[in-house]
Parts: sequence; structure tokens; C-alpha cells
Amino acid sequence: MTLELFLNLATALAVGLLIGTERTWSGRDNAGQELVAGIRTFGLAGLFGGLAAVSINHLGALAWVAMFGMLALLVIAGYVIDAHRSGDYGMTTEVALLLTFVLGSLAVAESRELAAACAIVVALLLSLKARLHQALKRLSEAELAGALKMLFISVVLLPALPNQGYGPWQALNPYTTWMMVVLIAGIGFAAYVAIRFFGARHGLLLTALLGGIVSSTAMTITLARLNAPQLRAALAAGLLATSALMFPRVLLEVGLVNPALLPGLALPLACAGAIYAAGALFYYLRAGETPDDNPEPLLKNPFELGPALRFAALLVLILLLVEGARHWLGDAGIYLVSLVAGLTDVDAITLSLASKAHDGLSHEVAIRGIVFAALSNSLVKAMLIVLIGGRELALRTLPIMFAGLLTGLAVLLLR
Repeated sequence: MTLELFLNLATALAVGLLIGTERTWSGRDNAGQELVAGIRTFGLAGLFGGLAAVSINHLGALAWVAMFGMLALLVIAGYVIDAHRSGDYGMTTEVALLLTFVLGSLAVAESRELAAACAIVVALLLSLKARLHQALKRLSEAELAGALKMLFISVVLLPALPNQGYGPWQALNPYTTWMMVVLIAGIGFAAYVAIRFFGARHGLLLTALLGGIVSSTAMTITLARLNAPQLRAALAAGLLATSALMFPRVLLEVGLVNPALLPGLALPLACAGAIYAAGALFYYLRAGETPDDNPEPLLKNPFELGPALRFAALLVLILLLVEGARHWLGDAGIYLVSLVAGLTDVDAITLSLASKAHDGLSHEVAIRGIVFAALSNSLVKAMLIVLIGGRELALRTLPIMFAGLLTGLAVLLLR
């Protein structure tokens, strides 16, 4: 027996022992009921699959099929007997046993690394039974529909779009435009799932951080509306934290679309974000206990096609405005578009400028435009805090916000 074959068969056995360990541990509390398949049976099934793969070279592929068929018959017989005895008609263990045989064969015939990785995934999935069932019970119809829509726009629709320029100045690329929509929708959907998973029991700060990934402007409005004397320190921490999150989010988007812009953006945005974060930490430490329940849910629906299409339309409009401003007004036009676009949505102008920096737009102009957009968006949030949250909340947050913005702007202009 060669060393390679020995390692392959050892991996096949280890695959079975790993999955069998999880199955045996999961059934440890079933007093008086012996498991149909435990750690030894799974280990033997994995090794059986490995030996079946070895037999292909000597007896042909039909030998493997016959061995798998024999194991399947044994599994079916065991399932029937166990279901009749216990009344439990679940088939998880039986399917896992057949899969163990296949992974054992994979370890010998194809790749033991792949077989080992798949075995780890299978064992992890089996161990998450209780959490998965609990999560499904909490899943609403809107959330399930949202997940399916998210998969549709990213897995089905995105690959079907043409990857070439259209329209004036060839500025419109359906594939790259929709990829940016998928990026923003994916970040927001991930944050929604995190909020639903963790809830608001960890306080307003956690909710503000997670909600800020979805929309820091929406989170600013939500927190400002909750203004109450006993919550002001906690709300100030949340408002500063959700605004601070805009800066790393912009850097993440730029890093995914055009990493070449990061060296020029990282320092000014990091300085501004650090001052925001320091203020959030200061008020968080001063805050007392916060309510356990989130007084107002951030999102009613995790994902809708309507907002995604509106964001796509906004993105297309900004792409055209950026290209037109560059042709007609030069750099000044780019800065003007950045300031105006940032009033409503910093993500669209960030993605637009980062994308255009691939197609001739000066990196320096793109960097300054993104910072100006972040500046105008932050000023809008400051105005919302004043108008909705009132004077006391504004006095706690605005000095820190202005200090962060002025620092970031100074670093940008002086670097």
C-alpha cells in the first residue's frame, strides 16, 4: 500500500468518525434508545466508501454502485425499523450516513482535502439543528421573500447583464451598475439579518451600529425621534456611532470597486471616523442602563425590489451627471455634483466616482469628491438631529461631528 493511498483511506475513516461523533453526541440524551448509526458505524461507512473507490480500479464503476446500493438498503431497513419503534420519521442521520460513504469515496478518488472540508461543513450543519429550527420559526414571510429577491438580483439577474458601455460617453454599463446595486443591497440585507439575530437587547449602541450599515441617515432619524432625558447620553452615543460607521462603509465600497483610491481616502476618513467613535465611546461610558427592547424597528422589510430599482436609477443619474460635469465643467463640476449628491445618498456618489476613476477620472478629483459627499451627508445628519432631536441632543453631538468633519477636511487638503 502506497503512502498516498494510506492517507486517502485514513481521511475517509476520519470523515466518518467526525460526522459520527456529532451524530452520537446529538443523540446522547435519548435514554433507552440505541442509535441506528453511531460513531463506529459512521467511521466504517467512511472507510467503506474509500475502499469502494479503490475497487473501481480493479472491478469497474459498477462495483462502487453495487456497494453504495447495499449500504443504501441497510440504511433503509434501519430507518424503517427505527421509525416504527420510535415514531420519529426524520431522515437526517440516514442521509448523513449515505453522504459519509460518498465523502469517503471522494477522499480516495478525487481529493482528500475537499472530502475533509465537506465533512466539516456537514458536521457543522448537523450541529446547528436547534439554532436553525429556532431561526426558521422567527422568520417572517417578508424576510423569506427578501432573501429570495436578494438571491435573484445577485445570482440570476447580475450574470445576465451585458458588461459594456452604453449611452452618452459610454457612461452606462448595466453590469457594473447593477453590481453596485447588489453590493449596497447585500450590505443592508446582512445588517438586517444581524439586527434580527441579535435583537436590541445589547442596547441602543449595537442597534445603531447595525442599523448604520443599512442606512446611517435612517438610523439618525430613528434615534433622534426617541429623544428622552434619561436616554440622551445613550442616544448621543448611538447617533455618533451610526454616523462614524459611514466612513468605514465608504472605504469598504471604494476598496471593492477601486482599491487604488484607498491610500488617498484612508487617512482623512479614518481621522473623521476616529473622532466620531471617540465621542460615541465617551457618551456610551456615561450612559446608564438602556431599555432591553428596541422601541422602533429599523426596517419593515429586509429587501424590496422597488428601493433597489430606485437606487439603480439614482446611480445611473449620478453617473451621467459626473461624466457630464467632467466634460463641461471640469473638476469643479465633479465637486458640485458630489456635494449635491451627498445630501441624499453618499453610497451612490461614492460608487460612481470610484468606478469613473477606472475610466479616466483623476484619482485626486475622485478622492476629493468622495470626501465632499461624505461632508455634505454628515451636515444633513447634523441638521436632522437639530430639527428632530432638539437642542439638548444637538449640543451633545454636533460639536463632535463638526470637529471630526473639519479634521478630515484639513487632512485631505494638507496631505
